[in-house]
This record gives sequence, C-alpha cells and structure tokens, in this order.
Amino acid sequence: MAAGEDPTTRELRIRQEERESEERRQAEEAPTDEATEEHARRADKAAYLREKLEERADAETDG
Repeated sequence: MAAGEDPTTRELRIRQEERESEERRQAEEAPTDEATEEHARRADKAAYLREKLEERADAETDG
C-alpha cells in the first residue's frame, strides 16, 4: 500500500486485481470464442479500473 493511500482505494484496487485474474482464467477456459471474448473484455475493464485506482492512490499520496 502506498503511504497515505486510502484503505478503501486499496481494497478496491485489490478487488479489481482479483477480478482481472479470475476473468483471464475464465477466458482461457471458455468453451466458445464468444465467451472467451466476453471474459477478456471483463478482464480488460478490471485492469483499466485497477489502473485508475492506482492513479487515485498516487494522487492521495501527493495531495
């Protein structure tokens, strides 16, 4: 955890990391191309949200 990072931000970031990992795993195991693409999109969204939360944590420590 970055110094001064809000605990809620940290929890959300961790949750998004877990969600991204799970969706990537499901994409690998998906039975159809359509399901693979859906899980990949969800993983990408979780990664995007995690990155935004990291930016928020950085701003909290700078602010």
